Amino acid sequence: MIDHHAMRKFHFLIAVSVLFLDRVAKWVIAKEIPLHDSIQVIPDFFRLTHVENRGAAFGLFAESPSEWKIAVLVLFSIVALVIVSALLWKNSHSMSTTGVGLSLILGGALGNLWDRVVSGRVVDFLLFYVGQYQWPAFNVADSAIVVGAALLVYEILFTKSPAAENSA
Repeated sequence: MIDHHAMRKFHFLIAVSVLFLDRVAKWVIAKEIPLHDSIQVIPDFFRLTHVENRGAAFGLFAESPSEWKIAVLVLFSIVALVIVSALLWKNSHSMSTTGVGLSLILGGALGNLWDRVVSGRVVDFLLFYVGQYQWPAFNVADSAIVVGAALLVYEILFTKSPAAENSA
């Protein structure tokens, strides 16, 4: 049997690692690449760029003129953090895809919340594109949230619940 305390430390370590990597990456980008400039990494596919997003993930609501936008995004992030933390606390009894997914989401949400609280915007820098088509720029925190959510979806769709395994 796995110790709950040890698993909680492991999940916390994942979340803190994501937060640390996100903060360092954003700091380096902001320091080394002027705002709106890019460095081509893989021609016709990937650039490091320095943009600032005043909206939600992938630039959603970035153009909204509402003076409440930042407050609403911060409030939404805090509510999400409370829910994810509660789920993580509840599910910290074992090493699972759910625990890792929730930890990644927690770390990513903390990374983007940090930016919103400190500056009202999030630094994005990973830009993938093919020709004139491009995915909105994103960051380490966004990546962790997406990977964490994908792990949760995988767990829901493809993993049998203990009750289903016992009845089989």
